[in-house]
Amino acid sequence: MFARVRSAAIMGIEAYPLEIETDISSGMPSFTIVGLPDASVSEARERVRTAIINSQLEFPYKRLTVNMAPAHIRKEGSSFDLPIAMGILSAGGIIPPDRVEDFVIIGELSLDGKLRAVTGVLPIVALMKKEGWEKIVLPKENAREAALMPDLKIYPADSLEEATSILRAEELFTPYQPDEEESYNPCYSLDFSDVKAQETSKRALEVAAAGGHNLLMVGPPGSGKTMLARRVPSILPELSRQESLEITRIYSISGMLPTGKALITERPFRAPHHSASKAGLVGGGAFPRPGEVSLAHRGVLFLDELPEFDRNVLEVMRQPMEDGQVTISRANLTLTFPANFMLIASMNPCPCGFATDPVKECTCNPFQIKKYMMKISGPLLDRIDIHIEVPRLKYDELTNCPQGESSENMRKRVESARDRQTERFKDSELYCNADMNTRWIRKICKIPDQAKNLLKTAIEKLGLSARAYDRILKVSRTIADLSDRDQIRTEDVAEAIQYRSMDRNLWG
Repeated sequence: MFARVRSAAIMGIEAYPLEIETDISSGMPSFTIVGLPDASVSEARERVRTAIINSQLEFPYKRLTVNMAPAHIRKEGSSFDLPIAMGILSAGGIIPPDRVEDFVIIGELSLDGKLRAVTGVLPIVALMKKEGWEKIVLPKENAREAALMPDLKIYPADSLEEATSILRAEELFTPYQPDEEESYNPCYSLDFSDVKAQETSKRALEVAAAGGHNLLMVGPPGSGKTMLARRVPSILPELSRQESLEITRIYSISGMLPTGKALITERPFRAPHHSASKAGLVGGGAFPRPGEVSLAHRGVLFLDELPEFDRNVLEVMRQPMEDGQVTISRANLTLTFPANFMLIASMNPCPCGFATDPVKECTCNPFQIKKYMMKISGPLLDRIDIHIEVPRLKYDELTNCPQGESSENMRKRVESARDRQTERFKDSELYCNADMNTRWIRKICKIPDQAKNLLKTAIEKLGLSARAYDRILKVSRTIADLSDRDQIRTEDVAEAIQYRSMDRNLWG
């Protein structure tokens, strides 16, 4: 007896069609899985056999061969347990083969026949829409996620027995309908109203958020760098549905969707430890998985104590920072993950941290400071649009300063600036000012003669690179957008130049 079951597998952040072919023939009892299965798929033999028996269903003790096609792509994960079991039951005559072929089937089996949730459901249902498939059987815990893709017939099951009943008599079961629509209202627990003083730093962060610019904060320990960075998502524009689906797809594949939540509705904030590896930061592994730069897609990647990261690890970020995506190549495949994130980094001005502190004396000599600064390469610094100093707060500022401006008010200005950019780039693939290439910079970042002279002086005295020159023009354009102006003024360029403190090297 022969049966064919339709399923799907994940490669990168996309799903591809998969067929589970099952053949039962006479001969010495055996159970073989072919088609480049990895260890977790090969182990499915014991899970499937035991689950079928414990579900009071008949397991055929004959020569059993399962082929996973296409056979040239390596298969990994436990989501093939259920389709393999359905193929065996169909080939054994327990389920009519013509009914099985109408469904996409995914799910992991426990030994008692219960179904466990799997990862990557959203890309799979997106593939179903693309291919014109309508029906899917999957674990009940994945039903809400699958329902994000409309116009599909979703049949959630608790167990192998229930899944078998659905395939035998679909008409007796009602397709899943979510109790309520997924909410798009973000809820940020951190707010800029908690931050006292630091008005210059908050202004720079608002400019960065308005244009999607990367930003580096330099200041002594305890000056509030981390406190400021963690509040940046609260002033970014609310996610559109398309952006939410993009982020949810990445988190679904990574198995990081919050419990009980099918849709990511808040901007991601990722803060990896400085001991992170290259693969942890940009993605990778034998079967590549998204790294922190992809998990921060459409959100914020915060690198605290930037010089403490391994220099080789930081250098691999240069391509995703420039292109908005990361490409991982292996001998037999090349995968591309989205990585359009906003980088917020922080660092001390010297190893002891007090080179710019007016209260505590720095104990570092010039050679130590230079060595510390050289941990961050010039090309990486060039890709960071805004560099600011975050000074230590005085006692009066901590105790007497009034409550700061709320994130809601700041976000309104940011959204207004982003609306201008959306209208500006509506016929292109650009997302915000930070994404502009040279052609766009020359087109919309025209500056008056006085600003040109100011910029020329800054370049000559600071030795700015061509990339830094472009960065200043981009930031100037964002500052003008925040002021709701079409033309860039000299004061906009002057403010943008002030956001290059690392080029001015005030503490070296």
